[in-house]
Amino acid sequence: MTTDSPATTAPIRVAILFGGRSSEHAVSCVTAAGVLGAIDRDKYDVVPIGIAKNGQWVLAGEEIAGWSLTGGALPEVAAGEATVSLAHLGGGHQLVVSEAAAVPQELGAVDVVFPLLHGPWGEDGTIQGMLELSDTRYVGAGVLASAIGMDKHYMKVVFEAAGLAVGPYVAVSDRDWTVDPALVRERVAALGFPVFVKPARAGSSMGISKVDSLDGLDAAIAEARRHDLKLVIEAGIVGREIEIAVLEGRGSDAPRVSLPGEIAMVDGDHHAFYDFEAKYVQGDAVNLSCPADMPEADVARIQEQAALAFDAVGAEGLSRVDFFYTAAGELVINEINTMPGFTPSSMYPQMWRASGLDYPELIDELIQLALHRKVGLR
Repeated sequence: MTTDSPATTAPIRVAILFGGRSSEHAVSCVTAAGVLGAIDRDKYDVVPIGIAKNGQWVLAGEEIAGWSLTGGALPEVAAGEATVSLAHLGGGHQLVVSEAAAVPQELGAVDVVFPLLHGPWGEDGTIQGMLELSDTRYVGAGVLASAIGMDKHYMKVVFEAAGLAVGPYVAVSDRDWTVDPALVRERVAALGFPVFVKPARAGSSMGISKVDSLDGLDAAIAEARRHDLKLVIEAGIVGREIEIAVLEGRGSDAPRVSLPGEIAMVDGDHHAFYDFEAKYVQGDAVNLSCPADMPEADVARIQEQAALAFDAVGAEGLSRVDFFYTAAGELVINEINTMPGFTPSSMYPQMWRASGLDYPELIDELIQLALHRKVGLR
């Protein structure tokens, strides 16, 4: 297998994947709308491919340009009569459209795939594995890094091994809760309250609850288990929520890091934490500021730790790394997102904009990183 960059002719053909089977389907749709509105159409020939909730791949049209998470029904990719697949034909990666009682139609070669998928079956290494098997170049982290970044339990294990400070937590498997829920309650109570009950492998704050006493624990666990049977329950940490956007370096260069951004809840009466509604629907519920007001030495320290976290999981392309920053100046890493929110108003693009790289340039850089990555030698 060659390790050289592919010989491409302008415009470069990019397949944008969005939607998917996870509970973050709508967020992915809005992310795709943002990217499709900003990508350089003179440089890139874009093929939007939506993944319906049943897993079917379909060609998408210009209707997605107006999608948002406010004002009505959530956007959704509809299943259709014709199914799109990615095939390895004639030494290239070809998009093929298949329909019952019709001859399959080839749509042409694809140079790179940009998977704008959040959550299971998209951000967790599954779609990355499929693309690896077909030797298709794609934007973002590989199979292992995606899987680690999706699992809040193993993510913490890797961070601890890298020497990063992780807050107290309890991992709860399906068997743990089914066989001995009393022991789970005892382990959680030992953390002290409040705690945050989270599905281990979900994002966009889906299924997360803040619990202030043992009385509310069972209901919070039931809600989280609607999204994932494996849970992570974390002790509440008093501190500012600071984020760093990380971008893979070119060639053998170190990861690039943005200025720090901060999330501060404004509407505390309605949102106990940075939940789905505060993130995507009620825009005035939070204050997103970048650069965050921090001493220079602490800015350098959090940037260094964000790059360390990126390398610890083996990330590629992009990641957002989230920390708690305590009044004593302690940094506690919360998580890494290997496919962070990527709408134009999301924190990841906002932090890069404040750091001198605007949204269209960021999209271009991510595609170029994928095109120049060595393949077959991960």
